[in-house]
Amino acid sequence: MSILVLGGAGYIGSHTVRALIEAGRDVVVADNLVTGHRAAVHPQARLYEGDLSDRAFLDRLLERESIDGVIHFAAYSLVGESVSNPLKYYRNNLCGTEVLLEALVAHGVERIVFSSTAATYGEPERIPILESDRTQPTNPYGETKLSMEKMIRWAGRAHNLRYVALRYFNACGALPDGSIGEDHQPETHLIPIVLQVALGRRERLDIFGGDYPTPDGTCVRDYIHVCDLADAHIRALTYLEQGGQSDVFNLGNGVGFSNLQVVETARAVTGHPIPSSIEARRPGDPATLVASSDKAARVLGWQPRYTDLGEIIATAYRWHRSHPQGYGDR
Repeated sequence: MSILVLGGAGYIGSHTVRALIEAGRDVVVADNLVTGHRAAVHPQARLYEGDLSDRAFLDRLLERESIDGVIHFAAYSLVGESVSNPLKYYRNNLCGTEVLLEALVAHGVERIVFSSTAATYGEPERIPILESDRTQPTNPYGETKLSMEKMIRWAGRAHNLRYVALRYFNACGALPDGSIGEDHQPETHLIPIVLQVALGRRERLDIFGGDYPTPDGTCVRDYIHVCDLADAHIRALTYLEQGGQSDVFNLGNGVGFSNLQVVETARAVTGHPIPSSIEARRPGDPATLVASSDKAARVLGWQPRYTDLGEIIATAYRWHRSHPQGYGDR
């Protein structure tokens, strides 16, 4: 039996595929390669190029492969773009997942691990955030992810589909050997943008917002290494395989770092001054997002291995320094 990874050519997906194969699993990847990269897919994984919303494509794949479980990363994820073009996010994220669920039900697939987000919470009521806290997204990206969670939950009740939704915070870092990493076009994540400045690909860094209610006025985020996220997805899949019931888990380090703290740490790692300036706030960004991952530790046995921000940035720097043009396929 095989594991189907939707979006397995993307950043977190490719690291999860690598970890699955290293764990001895047989892996099938489905990706439309709009934001993913063919070169990021492990050579032992079977890649099917196609779109989540294409029912005929999904049917062909599920008829050809014996799929025992699904890990779903296939979604657009740019907060700013979701605010300016919300219908793109509803069409791809929500409508695409509806087509996927129809196909899974039709082919008798009963387990799915869903890549959700801390953006489902919006402005948190308290820090650290618990899974039981209010969900009130402040942008269409978070709204579509929350709607996807709800749709999976209702489909699960009706069709014996068990799921785990993983709400994680700022994914970062790269495989320590530098062979795969983060390559987005355009890049919107803070750490790779900071490193692009250090490598001379940008003149300076724009920090969006210096007047948030935080110690230094800049946004505070919980940074979680991509390899730790990959490990959590595999643990969630194993949990379902062992009969675990549908549930939602936060994934984070439980420690918040401000944008300015990230920049200072990157300066220390790279030895580059990294010029920066404070610009206007970006629409839809909460001031502080920090997770409580106690539930994931208790139920899934998951603990992040990468807890030092400097070490996390160092793995990302190794990737960007050895791949200055990313995967070079666009």
